[in-house]
Amino acid sequence: MELRHLKYFLAVADTRSFTRAAAASYVAQSALSQQIARLEKDVGARLFSRTSRSVRLTAAGELLEPLARRILAEADNAQAALDALAGLRRGRLRLGLVQTLASALDLAEVLAGFHARHPGIDLRVTNAPSARMAAAVLAGELDVAVVGLGPDQVPDGLGHRSLGSDPLVLVVPAGHPLADRDTVSLADLPDPRQLIQFQRGTGLRRQVEAAFARAGAEAGTHFEVGQIHDMIRLASRGVGVTVVPRSSAERSLSATARGTRVLRIDDAEAVHHISVVHDPRRLAPAAAAFLDTVEECRSVSAITGS
Repeated sequence: MELRHLKYFLAVADTRSFTRAAAASYVAQSALSQQIARLEKDVGARLFSRTSRSVRLTAAGELLEPLARRILAEADNAQAALDALAGLRRGRLRLGLVQTLASALDLAEVLAGFHARHPGIDLRVTNAPSARMAAAVLAGELDVAVVGLGPDQVPDGLGHRSLGSDPLVLVVPAGHPLADRDTVSLADLPDPRQLIQFQRGTGLRRQVEAAFARAGAEAGTHFEVGQIHDMIRLASRGVGVTVVPRSSAERSLSATARGTRVLRIDDAEAVHHISVVHDPRRLAPAAAAFLDTVEECRSVSAITGS
């Protein structure tokens, strides 16, 4: 059993397609199929049930999947430990980044500073919902992740550092019944079902739903969108209303229709948190260096007030 066989196996398991797995692995489909067949021969069982329309894991495949992920994660950790002997002159950092960077800390500056110090470290950046990225850190699939989760939302077993928070605001179109107010309660919305929501599994989605619950209202889902900018644009066009971090609204509305209103929410707990999370049990040297860079940039920001 070879590590590359396990990588191909997981590519098929994740995509449920030999064609898409081959493309993602940058190999010909015939070559990938041959490697899967060799792995099946090694383990003595079929791993996939294949039809003309679908690819599914067999019982043996379901048993192997978590083991394969653990084996590959440990192999990566072993390589990272060996890279440490080279003084971080080479290696990789698997980094998760949330879309909504509501923080005074400039993550682009952090990444630039890290790269300047460690140019031999390859950065592999993943964008996904916060809950999924936190789980990937726990599973050893990511080294560190910047997520939209508050301290009470970070899974047990992960270390975390707060990077900042941003008040949530309500974005309504011109002509909305609440458009003439400066501050509102989410309970005042005439039809909370007309809510444009961020995708499920994100920290922002959890924080918005928690804010509605504190107001005694139920958050609807009129639209579910994967981009903050699109949520704000839809609200400006009268499709519905949306709740987003204030900094996101300020950036986006400079390019959207005039008359769109950004309203404060009378809930001090209605904030979007940003944290950086890691697994202290297996902190790769590159991840530790990244966390050090984050702390140094935070210190500079605090001194300069930027």
